[in-house]
Amino acid sequence: MNRIFAALTVSLAISAMANARTMTVKNNCDVTICIRVIPVSLMNDFSFIGNSTPDYATGFTVPDNWTSGRIWGRTDCDFDNNIDGATACVSDRYCYLLNCANTLGAPTATVAEWTLGGSADWYDVSRLIDGFSSPLEITNTANCDIASCPADLNALTRLTGTKNSDPRSSSRLCTGSHNAAETYPSSGVADYDYFKSNCPDTYAYAYDEDSGTALFTCDSSNNADYTLTFCP
Repeated sequence: MNRIFAALTVSLAISAMANARTMTVKNNCDVTICIRVIPVSLMNDFSFIGNSTPDYATGFTVPDNWTSGRIWGRTDCDFDNNIDGATACVSDRYCYLLNCANTLGAPTATVAEWTLGGSADWYDVSRLIDGFSSPLEITNTANCDIASCPADLNALTRLTGTKNSDPRSSSRLCTGSHNAAETYPSSGVADYDYFKSNCPDTYAYAYDEDSGTALFTCDSSNNADYTLTFCP
C-alpha cells in the first residue's frame, strides 16, 4: 500500500510539474521595483516578492489554470519597513507583507494580466486603467503576440489621462451609464490617440478591445511560459 501511495504521489508531482507554467520577471529599469502578484494562493514560491533591484531577474511557476493573475511593480514602496501594516496594505507601499498580497493594489501602477488554460491563454498590459508606473512588456516562448507599453509616459509632457472634475464619476470609472464600449467609446477618452500611439499594444482604457491591440491570446496547447520585463 505504501509503495502504491508513493508511486501515486510521484505521479501527481510529475503531472503538476508538467502542467506548471514558468513566469519570469526582469527589471531592466535603473531603479528598485517592488514586485506584487495576485492571486498568490496557487503559487509555489513567494521568495520573489520584495525588492527587484536593477538587472534583477527571477522565475516562479503557476498552474496552467492560473486565473485573473496580475503582476505589477511599484517604485514608491517603503523599503525600510517604516509604514505600519494596515496603512501599507491600503497604500500598496509595503513591499514584504504577504498577508495583503492578494489586494489589487492602489493606483497608479502599470499592470500585466493573465488568464491561462481552456482553449487559449489571455494576457494584456493595462497601462491607463490603473494608471502608469513603469514601461512593461510580456513575451512568451510560443512566439505569440507581444503585449507591451515600451514608452516611459512619466517622461512625456502630455501625460493627462482621462480627465473629469470628479474622479469618482461614472465616466471616469467606466461605470453606470459608461459601463460598456457602446456608451463609452475611445472618442470619449482624453488624448486616447496620443496614449495609443505611444503604447499601441496595451489597454489605453477599460473598453479598448475593439482596437484589436489590447487583449492578446495564445493557444493553450503551446503551454507557453511568459516573461514580464520592466523597462524593456
